[in-house]
Amino acid sequence: MIDWLFITDMYYAAPELWYALGSVFLFMFAVVVWQSINILKLKQKNYFLNRDRERYAETLYASKDGYFAFIYPDLRINDPRQAVMEHCSRRLAIIMNLPDGTKTTFDNILKNFYKDDAKKIQKYVSLLREEGVSFDDDFVLKTANKYLHLSGTRINGTDGNIYCDMIWFRDVSFETAKILNLETAKKDTSATLTLLQDMLDNVPFPLWLRNDQLDIIQCNKKYLEFCGNVSKSAITEKNIEISTLQGDSASKDLARIAINTNKIKKANVSIVKNGERIAMEAFENPFHGENCLDKIYTAGALVNINELDELKRNLKAHQTAQLEILETLGTAFAVFGQDFKLVFHNHAFANLWKLDDNWFENNPSYTSFLDTIRDKRLLPEVPDYIMFKNEEQKKFTQIIEPQKDMLHLPNGRTLSRMRAAYPTGGLIFAFEDITDRLATTSAYNSLLVRQKEMLENLFDAVLIFGTNGRLLFYNQAYVKLWNPQKLFLDSEPNLDDILNSQRDFFDKDEDWETLKEKIVAHILSMTTKSFVISRNESETIMISSCNLSDGSMMITYKKGTNN
Repeated sequence: MIDWLFITDMYYAAPELWYALGSVFLFMFAVVVWQSINILKLKQKNYFLNRDRERYAETLYASKDGYFAFIYPDLRINDPRQAVMEHCSRRLAIIMNLPDGTKTTFDNILKNFYKDDAKKIQKYVSLLREEGVSFDDDFVLKTANKYLHLSGTRINGTDGNIYCDMIWFRDVSFETAKILNLETAKKDTSATLTLLQDMLDNVPFPLWLRNDQLDIIQCNKKYLEFCGNVSKSAITEKNIEISTLQGDSASKDLARIAINTNKIKKANVSIVKNGERIAMEAFENPFHGENCLDKIYTAGALVNINELDELKRNLKAHQTAQLEILETLGTAFAVFGQDFKLVFHNHAFANLWKLDDNWFENNPSYTSFLDTIRDKRLLPEVPDYIMFKNEEQKKFTQIIEPQKDMLHLPNGRTLSRMRAAYPTGGLIFAFEDITDRLATTSAYNSLLVRQKEMLENLFDAVLIFGTNGRLLFYNQAYVKLWNPQKLFLDSEPNLDDILNSQRDFFDKDEDWETLKEKIVAHILSMTTKSFVISRNESETIMISSCNLSDGSMMITYKKGTNN
């Protein structure tokens, strides 16, 4: 226990000593309190410093760029870290897929690049560490085919102390691929534009493009030639136009009309080039420029039509000459234009259809012609006349190649009708009365039928060869006599083939080729009327031949027996 009485006695015995001890104690207490307060302040400051360091570290970790740092010891103080420290960030380990993570050394990082790139990076880093030279460059990872942008920089303190050298790594694969694609697209577009310009420059007539103010903004090489071989910039800056004989623009007014009506317009103009007058056709075609509905541009062209004019004149002359010839022919001809109007007819046409001059003066159409000849009962009877007229009119746009048909009139006549496209549009018609010809053909065919019936009823075998040496006719008596194949006879064999088909009916030991030559000689002889051959030593065949009036040859076979 504390002896407070003893302490009291000591206090009264030496009060100065106690005052001194109390003062010292109070001073020490104040120092302790002050130091405690300073320690608390330092702890608080250190806490916030650590928090800021963590924030900065997390900010670096959150960056899309990775880094590798060479951290140097502090030269201003006695830094226990005497060696240079290397630090690999987590982001860099992820970008480069480093197996050792943040413990990866810079030498191991270099192994992920191609040999030449690694040497280049090493040289960059050496300059950075030795002289503080910054660098920026792009490299490719050989392990992952990634594009990385490396940026080296030195970090110094305000006191001039070197903190570290940092190399930033940024994955620019997406950007690089996009740039490469854009460069490729640019090259392709440039090549396409060059080809298009070459195509336009090699078109043999002037081409141009106007904006919504009717100014020339693009043209081809031929346009420059027509303007005196001035430059393209002069054309667009001074708005130089191709002039007509009167000195006016060949197509500016035409372009204005095309824009106002929003329809393609064309007109014939006369141009002077190198002292020569040239007939040309100007075109202006409107379209929406720059994908804007409010802006209407026009694309124009000048086409040389000198040759076309000459061809038109020649065609007109030829058509006139042809029509003059058709006028003198006995066949009925008529031309109906593309508007279905009658543009030409000859006298035979008027006579055939019994049309007077007054009818032609009314400029009749094709349907009017059909109505007129129907009233005269000169048109074939049809169940639906309206449909018939419509089908007839459709032929004006359907017929490309000449078409021929027959018209059987109610009066018993038959007409041959030919329809063909006319060069200037419409159809040309040719009508010919073939009633007598059909009657003659019918009579001739009837005669042939009767002749064939007579030959079929003969007991003798008959063959008829045409002027080309091919079989035209055989009767059933021949089939019974020689027993040939029907397909063989229908294939129109020649005389040699016919004789070879008869080979089986003769002695096999006999010299067939010699026998065949004798048979042919007898058949083709002009003097021998008939001759006899033996067949299989049991029967004889009498063969006769004669030339018919149309040049064909008839051979008859008559069967007999050996005596």
